[in-house]
Amino acid sequence: MHDSHQDPHPDHSRQLNRLRRVQGQLAGLEKMITDRRYCLDILIQFRAVSAAITAIEGEVLEKHIRSCVQSVLQTKNKTAADAKIEELMKLFLKR
Repeated sequence: MHDSHQDPHPDHSRQLNRLRRVQGQLAGLEKMITDRRYCLDILIQFRAVSAAITAIEGEVLEKHIRSCVQSVLQTKNKTAADAKIEELMKLFLKR
């Protein structure tokens, strides 16, 4: 879901390294399951992966609000601003 707003989207390349670490954690989880490791150890690793993903999501959300949303609000275009708010509402109500 994205708009056709003319401004370029923010750079999220900083999150790529963090995503690669999460991929490594997921591979480790797969190995833990394959090796039939202790359930609690697996669950702890799941929590670590979940926390890492939540942190990355928060960074992307903040950048979206500070760039995409803020730029639309500054245009004072109520229709475009309402559309941005609706995007966020749909995203968070999906959960």
